[in-house]
Amino acid sequence: MKNICLFCGSNSGNDGIYVTATQAMVRAIGDAGLGIVFGGGNIGLMGVVAETALASGVNVTGVTPRRLLEREMVHTGLTELHVVESMHERKVMMAELSDAFIALPGGMGTLDEFFEMVTLNQLGVQSKPCGLLNVHGYYDHLYAFLGHAVKARFINPAHRDMIVLDDDQRRMVTKLADWTMPQTSKWMDQQR
Repeated sequence: MKNICLFCGSNSGNDGIYVTATQAMVRAIGDAGLGIVFGGGNIGLMGVVAETALASGVNVTGVTPRRLLEREMVHTGLTELHVVESMHERKVMMAELSDAFIALPGGMGTLDEFFEMVTLNQLGVQSKPCGLLNVHGYYDHLYAFLGHAVKARFINPAHRDMIVLDDDQRRMVTKLADWTMPQTSKWMDQQR
């Protein structure tokens, strides 16, 4: 692995634990000798990613749509900044630049980005580890819902289990490095 992509909120949340956990995640990635790819923002947890990476000497690459750059919501002091035309292009470039993905706490955009990467794995388009950093139980209900979808037979259990869930930053980096892609079909009802 060379780069881990961090998906996270453009807000900081209602508890300082989210900021502290984000800082620890950035440091754990840096301590592993890896770089970071993220959405390029200068606010919320994205801003925490940028500032912590720069202060820790971690290479940090941002990918942002031009519209956000024009609204001055982008960190301009990054190691590298790529400006694209759309949110879709942003996700494509983030996927190309990254070897693994971690969703920190965040909202709709974080979930959209994370689940697109999981879906690309599920379809066999890529084979890159995806993890949820479960800060203070933030992703407990989401992971329980995925279990419900498995029971309802909409998600193959192997595909739910390919998502790494952990609340420890260093363990997360280790688990992503050791991850292997499950060899199973997405389509459980496929005709033979």
